[in-house]
Amino acid sequence: MMNENKRFMDPNIPDDMVASIRPKTLGDFIGHDVLKQNLSVFVSAARSRGEAMDHVLLYGPPGLGKTTLAHIVANELGTNFRATAAPMLTKQGDLAAILTALEPMDVLFIDEIHRLPTAIEEVLYSAMEDFKLDIMLGEGPTAKSVRIDLPPFTLVGATTRTGLLSNPLRDRFGIDLRLNFYPASDLAKIIIRSANILGTKIDENSAKMLAQSSRGTPRIANRLLKRARDFASAINKDYIDSDIIKTTLYQLHIDEVGLDEIDREYMTAIIKHYAGGPVGIDNLAAALSEPADTIEDVIEPYLMQLGFVQRTPRGRVVTESGYRHLGINK
Repeated sequence: MMNENKRFMDPNIPDDMVASIRPKTLGDFIGHDVLKQNLSVFVSAARSRGEAMDHVLLYGPPGLGKTTLAHIVANELGTNFRATAAPMLTKQGDLAAILTALEPMDVLFIDEIHRLPTAIEEVLYSAMEDFKLDIMLGEGPTAKSVRIDLPPFTLVGATTRTGLLSNPLRDRFGIDLRLNFYPASDLAKIIIRSANILGTKIDENSAKMLAQSSRGTPRIANRLLKRARDFASAINKDYIDSDIIKTTLYQLHIDEVGLDEIDREYMTAIIKHYAGGPVGIDNLAAALSEPADTIEDVIEPYLMQLGFVQRTPRGRVVTESGYRHLGINK
């Protein structure tokens, strides 16, 4: 199991972050300018026609703002926001209860949509395409199919693993948007905005320093900001400066590019036990005592973004840049 410092960097762990930090409009959402421009056009067009907007698929690594964008879509459309997660939908009745409770033009958000059971996914097809719900009542020879009309709605699906989405489901999304890791410049703006909302002072240079260690992820940037605020409070400082940032990162075992203990253990395991790779994901999962999907969804994307690790047909390999970052001779 991860220790407390490793858990800190897992973007899937729920946070008690103040709700007001979450942007509520596209204008407040920092970064992804082209995505925002396109989404603004789609929202405006749907509103002008008085129609439900096409279904939206949001995909990319955890913590980049998929849930926030789903909220924003509902806010910009001026409709209700309903949310659930695919693992919670275990039988057709679960989905039917949600769909039949929707009002016209509502936004329904399904997180981790790649984890929908096949039977649930098949029910969703007609709901997305025709706003009809086909469900079976009873079992065996007495079973009968019932079709229920649904109000027009917009489904926003979020996933970190598009490769696990079936083609029929993915084809039913009219709008397909990818979120990538954020540049440090955008993360610094997010940190400054969040600090203002939290009533915390932070100078621009300190925000940039914190941004560099936030793994390109706004969720992590905001968490680090809150921890820096804690360390500042511990010594009765009412502002966050570079010394506070250095203390925060040191205490949380995070380096200057945002790698934490589990990242370093991951690369070290490949180097020491498998001569730098290639090594398969199952062997790595066993060596680290971590689930394979945690490695693939949480650890590897950022390491690959930095160029420290490569996925090859034969397995994972640590690059020369990865060796240099760890201070190990290849």
